[in-house]
Amino acid sequence: MVYYILAFIVFLVDQGTKFLIATRMELREEIPVIGNFFVITSHRNSGAAFGILQDQRWFFIVVTLVVVVALVWYLQKVKDTPHKLLPIALSLVLGGAIGNFLDRALTGEVVDFIQLNFGTYTFPIFNIADSAICIGVALIIIETLLEGRREKAAAQTERNEHHE
Repeated sequence: MVYYILAFIVFLVDQGTKFLIATRMELREEIPVIGNFFVITSHRNSGAAFGILQDQRWFFIVVTLVVVVALVWYLQKVKDTPHKLLPIALSLVLGGAIGNFLDRALTGEVVDFIQLNFGTYTFPIFNIADSAICIGVALIIIETLLEGRREKAAAQTERNEHHE
């Protein structure tokens, strides 16, 4: 249950911040937070990450429904494992996916507002759901690498026991 609570918290923070941006800022309005490096910018995105696949609302809705079902299924499968990184990662991805799904289903676009500038380069504007998904995917990759090491160590231990 704790993993679904984590996903729900991600969803609530995402939706709450999007609501504040959508209701308190004009579209394209900017509020500098840390100079020009971190700027809150009211933006809408009808596509996917980095603005790709613009105006493909139904594609995203269908794909997200499939992903959410798969995440819930896999989370149920791994929730009782001794290593908690994977279920935490899946919870982050689940909460983020549902947050962006709701935006697309209700309005056909996602509210983005986190803008990071690195000198003259501006990273594509994103939101809390996007952040949770990216962090979750990074944790899934880390857990996959750790699991590979655990399996390798277990195999080495087994070989050492057979040679003794």
